[in-house]
Amino acid sequence: MNEFTLPVWVVAAAKSATNILIGNKFKDTERIYIPNQEEPIKVPISSSALLDNGEKSLAITYCQSGLSLDVTRGLEIWAYIQLHKVTSHSGTIVENSFPNWLDFHAGYGVGKFESSGQPCISKFARDLLCINLYPLLPKGYSIQLEIVLPEGKSRALKTSNKAFGVVDGLSLIGTQAEVQISASPEQLENCKKLLDQKCSESTFDGCLTFVIGENGMDLALTFGLPAKQIIKTGNWLGPLLVAAADNGVKKLLLFGYHGKLIKLAGGIFHTHHHLADGRLETLISLAFREGISFDLIELISKSTSVENALLAFDATSPEVVASIWGRMAKEIEIKSGSYVNRYLSSSMEIGSVLFDRKRQIRWAGLNGFKQINSLGLILKS
Repeated sequence: MNEFTLPVWVVAAAKSATNILIGNKFKDTERIYIPNQEEPIKVPISSSALLDNGEKSLAITYCQSGLSLDVTRGLEIWAYIQLHKVTSHSGTIVENSFPNWLDFHAGYGVGKFESSGQPCISKFARDLLCINLYPLLPKGYSIQLEIVLPEGKSRALKTSNKAFGVVDGLSLIGTQAEVQISASPEQLENCKKLLDQKCSESTFDGCLTFVIGENGMDLALTFGLPAKQIIKTGNWLGPLLVAAADNGVKKLLLFGYHGKLIKLAGGIFHTHHHLADGRLETLISLAFREGISFDLIELISKSTSVENALLAFDATSPEVVASIWGRMAKEIEIKSGSYVNRYLSSSMEIGSVLFDRKRQIRWAGLNGFKQINSLGLILKS
């Protein structure tokens, strides 16, 4: 089965188009090299062709994630390639984080950050492009690459991209080549194995950070959290909290989007939306416990989402939002500790740090503040 993340399929199309443009014969699979992995993987290509009298090329493939509910499944991917003469390659990194020999364009259907207009593409995806395209680059030339996702904009409406400030299409994010199913038992077992491995290393200092998905992973690394301490859990937070305590973890940081972690404040420890929601109900409970007026609580109950409720208050009653954020982070820490102690006696310190739709870190619980600041990373209360 060819079950790979979206960046892998994008890179395969780009590599196929480059091969055609430099005179190599079309192949129906491309060998894609993965960072820190010896053997390449084979990725199917649908077609490729020269355009504009051989000045440009196009390759097409279709993303196969293997997940029936994945929004990228069957997604058509177009990669356009052009070569431009240059005097030299200095290796300088330009504004969009690509080397100067690779001019990346986010075409139709590729997500961009609303605040900057820059493409939403992970470091893994950028590295993957560079590793696989640079060996094909003719001397004295640079590559111009445009990625187009014809259905990207419409499919993005089914995602939470806009909640993270990403507009116009799908994000090219991912930290690995193979698909992980965040709600599957196999994902839980894989995470447990990784957790066991990290905890058994001689350099393990008793500290871990849990992130749920790619956005959390990317922001955690950008913020400066140690990569060796981070585990991407998917939605299996409850069992993995217990497993961490059982492995002797002393301090565990929950770092994530409030729209996910708020479920923990409501006692829901498997966060996949197909299994449980309850976010607005939890927000109403938090507001009530903070002594928020009944008029405002009624407004929350009529909101379409947690994000919309908090955004409405941000403009008119910022002190209300601050109060609710604080209560949310506090309850996440308390409820998580209680959950662990249902199954074993543990003194593991659980901290929480929450970020919002703009990928801004907004609040932390008491333990979260302590853990972040102990790393030399400043998080203001």
